[in-house]
Amino acid sequence: MSELLGQIRQLHEKEEVKISAHGYEELANDNILAREVMDGLESATIVEEYPDYHKGPCILLLQHDTNGQPIHVLWGIPLGKTSPTVLITAYRPDPKRWHDDFVRRKETK
Repeated sequence: MSELLGQIRQLHEKEEVKISAHGYEELANDNILAREVMDGLESATIVEEYPDYHKGPCILLLQHDTNGQPIHVLWGIPLGKTSPTVLITAYRPDPKRWHDDFVRRKETK
């Protein structure tokens, strides 16, 4: 497990979580319940990690909804802060852009 994912899980356990305005919009756009995302964090798989992102370190995770459907969730910690963890965005990955495991991107031409 990555150090960042460990930090995010710890903050989640302490209920130090915020959902960004963009995150709320994307949850609604893809009919994803915030509770599904919160409940799925412990079993999430790392897709990509962005430790040097200019707004603070963030990590893209593969999670699943209550029906087992894949969800990509971008979690982060604001630059220069140790709390809270922020759900930046969440969406249902496009199968045309991702392999069947939804962890590896397909090559683009």
